Amino acid sequence: MAHGRRNGNAEPEYSAIGDRLRQARQARGLSLRKLAEVLGMSPSLISQVETGRAKPSVNTLYALATELGISLDALLFVDTQPTAQAGIQSPAAEPLDATLPHDPVQRAASRKSIRLGSGVVWERLTTESIRNVDFLYVTYEVGGASSPENEYQRHSGQEWGYVISGSLGVKIGFDEFVLGPGDAITFDSGTPHRLYNAGHEPARAVWYVFGRRSAEFAGSSHEAGASAIAPEVRRA
Repeated sequence: MAHGRRNGNAEPEYSAIGDRLRQARQARGLSLRKLAEVLGMSPSLISQVETGRAKPSVNTLYALATELGISLDALLFVDTQPTAQAGIQSPAAEPLDATLPHDPVQRAASRKSIRLGSGVVWERLTTESIRNVDFLYVTYEVGGASSPENEYQRHSGQEWGYVISGSLGVKIGFDEFVLGPGDAITFDSGTPHRLYNAGHEPARAVWYVFGRRSAEFAGSSHEAGASAIAPEVRRA
């Protein structure tokens, strides 16, 4: 698998991501201050993300998407299937093949990618969004991490990862592992976890998450309690 930069046209504009976040927030009648209060973030940070002036970290992105009831694909990529949008019934109500991409081959040069804060890059390994599934080629740059040190995230679902190059540290609850090329890992996403580069070169891996439902599938976070599927610590 190529390790170079992907086609620049495949990377979304941060202003477009911010627009979708703002629309989702306003559709739920939430002010910046209220959303910030619920997530334990500063209103200025959320404002900067909405205006495209700040790249959200993995931790921040999960928290915002979960609280606003929007899937990550709907947030990051404009070609997301309508069934992944808020207000659509659970994927269990439709057959799995209804969610599969029409084009089965995703070419390396045209993968859609997003560079998040904290030195993390996600590249989608499918030509279209697949409901309830994240299939990604991830890069943790030197010093990169999914969240600040001693902070964790958690959400619904199960994760599988396979390291291609570099050293990837994975903290799961009170356990910590360092994975090298050829190593693989799986864990329950509901357990607080943190991923980080544990070496002196970029760490690259293939990552698969199944069942990482947004709030539209699990019920409103305002009704069920945001802590049920939001990151364990919600600061950026």
